[in-house]
Amino acid sequence: MLGRADPSFPILDVGDWFQFPDPEEADGSLVAVGGNLSPGMLLSAYRQGIFPWFNDDDPILWQSPDPRFVILPERFRVGDRLARSMRRSPFRLTVDLAFARVIGFCSSIARAGQDGTWITDDMAAAYNDLHERGFAHSVEAWLGDELVGGFYGVSIGPVFFGESMFSRVPDASKTAFASFARAFFGEMGGRLIDSQVYTDHVARFGGANVSRSAYRRMLAELLPPANEGARWPADLLGRQSGGVNL
Repeated sequence: MLGRADPSFPILDVGDWFQFPDPEEADGSLVAVGGNLSPGMLLSAYRQGIFPWFNDDDPILWQSPDPRFVILPERFRVGDRLARSMRRSPFRLTVDLAFARVIGFCSSIARAGQDGTWITDDMAAAYNDLHERGFAHSVEAWLGDELVGGFYGVSIGPVFFGESMFSRVPDASKTAFASFARAFFGEMGGRLIDSQVYTDHVARFGGANVSRSAYRRMLAELLPPANEGARWPADLLGRQSGGVNL
């Protein structure tokens, strides 16, 4: 976790706070450089609309893009083709069963237009630490005993900050994400899913750009005053073996 960290920078626990520079005063998306990936640093960043995003040969770079790509409950949708696919889905969906493996696949899977990965070893270690503390979660899609898709992100109150997803067979990650979003905006009372920047994948589910200032106002209104991690129930997605009811 601390491989590229500034050794003079304090290790912050989940209850500690770090005030980042104001993203509205940033030149572009880069807000700050340095620090470390300790739990309090990461959670402070997310609460301020900031996240770490850097390449393996970079220092720690803290980003806050403008605009921000998000899904709101009233805009969430599942297309007809995917809905039909999900009703006869062969996938078994689980929650937090293979968090480290999900990150591993997200970091290693080949992506069009990308050379290498931004999920460095210290990033993976930091998010595994957040997972152990109940703040980072994964959703997995399985075919038999084979992990074929999924995603992970950070959860604070009614906001889910999506980080990365992977799919090794068609519709695996889409089914996992659509099932999660339906539960998140439903029984979990979720109010916002953050996808950071535009992707065609999330756009299909109703993702839309909002200004950075509007996004940060949403966070100020929605996030609880204190960081409280929580385990997600194993039956969060309801039916766990084959098929998804829509």
